Amino acid sequence: MSSLGQQMATDSNEIRPAAGKMRAIVQDHYGETAEVLRLEEIDRPQIGDDDVLVRVRAASVHIGDWHVMSGLPYLLRVVGFGFRAPKVRVRGMDVAGTVEAVGHNVTRFQAGDEVFGTSNGSFAEYASASEDTLALKPANLTFRQAAAVPTSAVAALQALRDAGGIKAGQQVLLVGASGGVGLFALQIAKSFGAEVTGVCSTTKVDLVRSLGADHVIDHTQEDFTQSGQQYDLILVMGGNQSLSQLKRVLRPGGTLVPVGTEEGNRWVGGKAWIQAMLLSRLKRHLRPLASEPNQADLQFVTELIEAGKITPVIDRTFPLSEVPDAIRYLHAGKARGKIAITV
Repeated sequence: MSSLGQQMATDSNEIRPAAGKMRAIVQDHYGETAEVLRLEEIDRPQIGDDDVLVRVRAASVHIGDWHVMSGLPYLLRVVGFGFRAPKVRVRGMDVAGTVEAVGHNVTRFQAGDEVFGTSNGSFAEYASASEDTLALKPANLTFRQAAAVPTSAVAALQALRDAGGIKAGQQVLLVGASGGVGLFALQIAKSFGAEVTGVCSTTKVDLVRSLGADHVIDHTQEDFTQSGQQYDLILVMGGNQSLSQLKRVLRPGGTLVPVGTEEGNRWVGGKAWIQAMLLSRLKRHLRPLASEPNQADLQFVTELIEAGKITPVIDRTFPLSEVPDAIRYLHAGKARGKIAITV
């Protein structure tokens, strides 16, 4: 029996796809609760000449999945995610698995390769991905660990290196250091030789410290914007501080990179990110991040992982059928690391 057949045979309650079909978590309208998601049997995705069909072994949940599910902030709908409903029915972006088939123009991969990256709908048994958003899976990671990496690690890298211009010896402040992007940003910043201060809540102080933070601030006990300490580079991935508050702790000539926050209004998002987008052309120190997945940065991250400089942190693992529970858990804000999905 094939591995797919063995997996489906283990649970008589699971949907059993016919040939050419697959199980997937789909969504037909926006909603702020995971009840808008359901497990359904649908056709396997078709791939174009530049695409790769991946047999999904694992995926991961990040806050972007909640944003697409909910359609919030509303700005996302305007910029192309779909005005009344998501354009892509299958949820999930981060993926790890084996190559099932490749398009006519694909030269980097062949059937059987173990890959990871971003795709169009990874909460499914098969996913289509552009060749340039995949890379070979790091040799020292499991599929579950690899699936936890792509979007968050690449965003962290681009925020630090491209938007932030990080240099060895700099003082770096990570606001929201215990989140999906934050935990990777912490390890990547250390790999560049920075001195890193992480801001997080009480229950996550030990995790942030264990990953190499030189200093940790518990934001429930201390207002870092009133500390008098200043930093060369600040990444904002949590909280709802204004730019004026954040500027107090930014050294003259320093750089502030709003990566995104989960608080803010329903129309356009977090306060600092909104202000930064409006003012970035006028203020040299503001570099709002617009992260884009690409193979070169995935390869850069792979080298750091294989060198032992980055370790994905996984809090919990859910099966495909329990993706709605996984998203509820993520949105509750209690996760200590990434949330993985096994397929």
